[in-house]
Amino acid sequence: MSNELEFLSHRVAAGKLSRRDFLGRAAALGVTATFANSLLGSAARAAGPVKGGVLKAGLVGGESTNSLDPALFMTQVPFAFGKMWGEMIVELSPEGALEYRIAEEIGSSDDAKVWTLKIRDGIEFHNGKTATAEDVAATLERHSDEKSKSGALGYMKGIETIKVNGKEVVLTLKEPNADLPYLLSDYHLIVQPNGGKDGADAGISAGPYKISVNEPGVRHGGERFANYWQADKMGHADQVEIIVINDATARTSALQGGQVHVINRVEPKIVDLIKRVPGVTIRNHSGPGHYVFIMHCNTAPFDNNDLRMALKLAMDREEMLDKVLRGYGSLGNDFPINASYPLFADDIEQRKFDPDQAKFLYKKSGHEGAVLLRTSDVAFPGAVDAAQLYQQSCAKAGIQIEVKREPGDGYWSEVWNKQPFSTSYWGGRSTQDQMYSTAYLSTADWNDTRFLRPDFDKMLLAARAELDNDKRKAMYRDMAMIVRDEGGLILPMFNQFIDATGAKVGGWIDDPHQELMNGYVLAKCWLEA
Repeated sequence: MSNELEFLSHRVAAGKLSRRDFLGRAAALGVTATFANSLLGSAARAAGPVKGGVLKAGLVGGESTNSLDPALFMTQVPFAFGKMWGEMIVELSPEGALEYRIAEEIGSSDDAKVWTLKIRDGIEFHNGKTATAEDVAATLERHSDEKSKSGALGYMKGIETIKVNGKEVVLTLKEPNADLPYLLSDYHLIVQPNGGKDGADAGISAGPYKISVNEPGVRHGGERFANYWQADKMGHADQVEIIVINDATARTSALQGGQVHVINRVEPKIVDLIKRVPGVTIRNHSGPGHYVFIMHCNTAPFDNNDLRMALKLAMDREEMLDKVLRGYGSLGNDFPINASYPLFADDIEQRKFDPDQAKFLYKKSGHEGAVLLRTSDVAFPGAVDAAQLYQQSCAKAGIQIEVKREPGDGYWSEVWNKQPFSTSYWGGRSTQDQMYSTAYLSTADWNDTRFLRPDFDKMLLAARAELDNDKRKAMYRDMAMIVRDEGGLILPMFNQFIDATGAKVGGWIDDPHQELMNGYVLAKCWLEA
């Protein structure tokens, strides 16, 4: 039986047998649809990428205010679109190894303070110019400038000097950092001609697709770049398109109806239903992503740690994990690190729902009246339900939560990082240093809890410079405890990334770093014959 199905799966990959006929034969042999589809996936990968067609994704996370400036990327649509047209200095493989892109080699001094990037020859920008060491240096310079408001600014400030030496870029750091090559994989650091200084939002880089359509909040598209330097690995479809579909029901319907081939952010509560749809495959995997309730530590009433701790203890995490994630995730402990990260401290006591202690601390804080929490469907899948569950668990502690549901369009520009208490999400980062530097360093532009602690900053810089892993792990543990017990982060759960693909999508590879194959789904996948 298995030999017959394997033979037939290769005929499907070669375009000599329809998928429907294959699945029909598999069913007749008593084989489950899941196993049959896995055989087709293996056969497609063995047959190699198929060129041609228009590959479409329906994604949540797009707004009318989205920009093509990589420094300003913050939601799913700009992130995924950037992976289509942008090229990186380096990237991370699905296994976590460093994958060289525009840089073909990276070396450091013994103390990890001076780093040399050797720039690859022959990579062409979409405007016909060749990418040079000067372009890479200018890119890093722009993201190191506070005026750029780059999401990478937190750790880019750790670079003291950026110099070009022929085909090399030499970076001298303020403090040693053994993680630097991994930090350079940050999705904001798309290499642009002259670093984007002549037009940050021009949408020109050296990725597999050239931008053909850019309608923020509506749709984005690209055409295959004929001179892409890795044409055997990416850029298989003739055209790619992202359609912004922020409504979960409409997104699912578009996949079922064949209007799109890929969707993101499948709500956990409908996963079992989607699994029953013929030809649709759920793609879920664990990683560093987490859903959060964020308080501004420098804004009343959240400038009182008794109040912050009361709100943390009033969170019923077990209920949240069960009813919102339906088991597609794990418990959070109010700091942004889990077992996905090297040097994770697994001995920190799990915070539990304690309405009595929450009530005591809330009274001690002196605050009276309702606490306003802003949320939206786009904050994370099930965010509105999560806010309502939190409202109910807080009520058991005598804390009144007023939930305000905000519209999706404008949430990331008008609510997140501006309003003092809101729901949000983080996709995680490649290292602990990068996560803390991006969101908890006092000078970070994305410090969305307004956690302004010079002592924490010093600990972060010291950990960055520490090359002994045991000592570094202990330092990260101390930092986690400060964020957990004194910060403005309520982190009830780490989420699995849950995407879904239609019957024609080939080339999918699970990547734990982010959703949608770390954003590369349209760049790396293809439409099967």
